[in-house]
Amino acid sequence: MDGGKKSSLEARLIITPNHERRDHEEEEGGGGGGWFIIREEILEEGKKQMVLAGPLIAVSLLQYCLQVISIMFVGHLGELPLASASLATSFASVSGFSVLLGMGSALETLCGQAYGAKQYHMLGIHTQRAMLSLLAASIPLSLVWFYTAPILTFFGQNPDISNEAGTFNRWMIPSLFAYALLQCLSRFLQTQSVVVPMVMIYGFTALLHVPVCWVLVFGLGMGSRGAAVANGVSNWVNVVLLWAYVTLSPDCAKTWTGFSREGLDDVVGFLKLAVPSAFMICLEYWSFEMVVLLSGLLPNPQLETSVLSVSLNTCWMVYMISVGLGGAISTRVSNEMGAGRPQGARLALCVMVVVAVVEGAVVGAGTILVRHVWGRLYSNEEEVISYVAKMMPLLALSDFLDGFQCVLSGAARGCGWQNLCAFINLGAYYVVAIPSAVLFAFVLHIGGMGLWMGIICGLSVQVIALVTVNLFTDWELEASY
Repeated sequence: MDGGKKSSLEARLIITPNHERRDHEEEEGGGGGGWFIIREEILEEGKKQMVLAGPLIAVSLLQYCLQVISIMFVGHLGELPLASASLATSFASVSGFSVLLGMGSALETLCGQAYGAKQYHMLGIHTQRAMLSLLAASIPLSLVWFYTAPILTFFGQNPDISNEAGTFNRWMIPSLFAYALLQCLSRFLQTQSVVVPMVMIYGFTALLHVPVCWVLVFGLGMGSRGAAVANGVSNWVNVVLLWAYVTLSPDCAKTWTGFSREGLDDVVGFLKLAVPSAFMICLEYWSFEMVVLLSGLLPNPQLETSVLSVSLNTCWMVYMISVGLGGAISTRVSNEMGAGRPQGARLALCVMVVVAVVEGAVVGAGTILVRHVWGRLYSNEEEVISYVAKMMPLLALSDFLDGFQCVLSGAARGCGWQNLCAFINLGAYYVVAIPSAVLFAFVLHIGGMGLWMGIICGLSVQVIALVTVNLFTDWELEASY
């Protein structure tokens, strides 16, 4: 093979630690060999991502199961406890959990790139800074939870439901601090691709959560307060087990060497990435919750709110799959960028985009196929069931777009583009989605379906913006920073 042809082919190949072996195969196999090598790399990358994504999806679903199980137990106490616990959980997610989730995602950039660069001790340092920052942030957030009742009443919620929701969230405050540590420990392990132990720990806790809920809710007669306490108990069990694994497992011997004074340095530097990370996540989460609140202003608000709540619950359930895919691509991109392999990061993103498209198509098709029976899982009212069936095609489209943007956002976190993504989400959801939802629902009188159409408009803008950013990214330049 002459020098010109070889240079041309090398420019199209992904350079990895096995490049010398591939160069030899190129000389032996010519152009066909080059395509075989590229295909081999794509398959290898896909395998790495599935090994990561599968357990991360399981972890997301298991974590989500805790609040679902708690709500199910509360549901057997009556309508008021169920409505109060549901409202409290929604408020807790918006005002606490989403903030800590967003701040913790900064570790996907910092720990992921440090691991790729083989700066193993820095994973522990970054994690210590995150622990300190998230625990500090939990203090003002816990004050917000303490005053849940007056806040909800101020925004026009039913006083009886608000008071019960306030009590629920006060008993759940310990869970907030546990959740802060969980975000740090989970990201610490995720960025090293140590994910199977996480599945085992979260799975054990989810199984334990059922008897804990029963004992606290019914056995000790604590009612809905028992469900709130059970959430805290289960989250703290997860923290203790993950912490034990981090400190005792040989998998983390290089990355966790104990607490250090260095962990107290440059906390401000961590916050410069954590704050936009939080805004990036919260701006998206809050917009979905605002749609449910807006549904209460429509004619026949009881029907509209019920259907939108079912839609949002369904959306979050499917979103757990996208969260796993987003976490996997974030880890792969950050590891490759930290190792100075920008083309490896680009290949990882391309492979995951294909996976996201396939996953979105399968989920979307499944959503449409079950549209006539899905509503029966939530209600016996024919009016609700019929309305849910009409909403499901819109949910299918939004699930597809949401999965796509979750992957692109995960890649952005891996690169450290949180500031840019925060501005994209601000524009997509609050300049486009919410105004469009108001237009469709209240001006064009499309009702609850119009509210969800507004969300789809926002998701479309977000996807277009993220695709544009990735298409025009100079990956070599990004890796040089």
